[in-house]
Formats: sequence, C-alpha cells, structure tokens
Amino acid sequence: MTAYSANSTPSFISPSVTVEDLYLDSPLRLGVLASGSGSNFEAIAQAIQSGQLNATIPVLIYNKPKAKVTERAKRFDVPAILHNHRAYQTREALDEQIVDTLKSYRVDWVIMAGWMRIVTPVLLNAFPHRVLNIHPSLLPSFPGIHGIEQALNAGVKVTGCTVHLAQEKVDSGPIIMQAAVPILPDDTPDSLHQRVQVQEHQIFPQAIALAAKGFW
Repeated sequence: MTAYSANSTPSFISPSVTVEDLYLDSPLRLGVLASGSGSNFEAIAQAIQSGQLNATIPVLIYNKPKAKVTERAKRFDVPAILHNHRAYQTREALDEQIVDTLKSYRVDWVIMAGWMRIVTPVLLNAFPHRVLNIHPSLLPSFPGIHGIEQALNAGVKVTGCTVHLAQEKVDSGPIIMQAAVPILPDDTPDSLHQRVQVQEHQIFPQAIALAAKGFW
C-alpha cells in the first residue's frame, strides 16, 4: 500500500497515520450508502483502484431516484440499487430492506458516504461497530445537516471533517479520523464546503482502513 498524496495537506487531528497502519491483509467488502453526487464514493473507489485501499465495493445503495452518484457507480462498474425512502412507512422498514440487500452482496462494512437518512438500530445491529459515517465538521462540534453553516455562523476559525463509527444518536460515536480546515475571512458556505470536501476525500479511505484494524 502506498502513502496518500494531497493537493492540500490536511492537519490530521487523530490519529497519526503510518503506511503500516493502513495495510490490510485481506480485502474489505464495502457496501456504500449515498444520497447525492457521490464524490466520497468516487474517492473511495479511486483509492481502491489505485491500490491505496485493499477493498472492493460490491454494491452502492442510494435513496433518491435522481442522485448523481449512480453515474459515478456506472463508471466504476459498481451495481447501484435504489431504495427510495419515500416508499417505506418507517425508517426501520427502509433499514430492513437495506440490510437484506447488503447481506445479499456479502458486505462486511457499511460506508455512509453522504447518506442523508437517520439510521436505526435495525442497520446498526446488523453490522455492529461496522458502520462508518463522514460529517463536515470537527465533531462533537456542529452535528446535524448544517455543519458548514453552523461553523460559519459561530465565527470559529477552524472547522473540518470527521469519520466516525455510527451510533443511534446522530453524528455521534467513536471518532476514527479528523482533518482540520481553516475558515477564511471571505468564506461562503459553498467555498468552505468545497475545501472541506477535499479533506473528506483524503481521509475517508484511510479511516476505513484504520477502523478495520480497530483504531477506535
């Protein structure tokens, strides 16, 4: 496994990573959940393709019929399956279907890469300590769907992104890895989000390897 290179070097908060830490003897089978454009899905798929992450993606699950992530999945020959959340009466019913699909593809880790749904114990208990989420803030600060805007409104000078093990409480759980991003005086939500995403794409594949090796 090679070391990562980055156009913009992140300030890693936790942990200090070595190439040996990222080495995996056997490939992980990742089931990716995504709701939007899928840039983090692509970052993970590229890391796999380049040999930086020893894994495969047997399946992508998405919940919005027009989600652009399906175009990225097609480029990487990953099956994309729609489970439209509007077709289910409860969150639990949706998660039951998701679990059935993930198990049919023999997934052993679940990766929420921009999954804009609250997960339930149905999913978490099916893959205990094997569901990862990425969030655009330095948790525990600014949880929820507006982490970027919250950071700007609070006037903090630094924000970032966090990969953590998912728990029932939104944006909680053991932190695997974080990267810090300075907030510039002229930042807008869009400009800050773009810079945070650069770091998301860098740390997410690494955090997957770290989580699989028990770094939490």
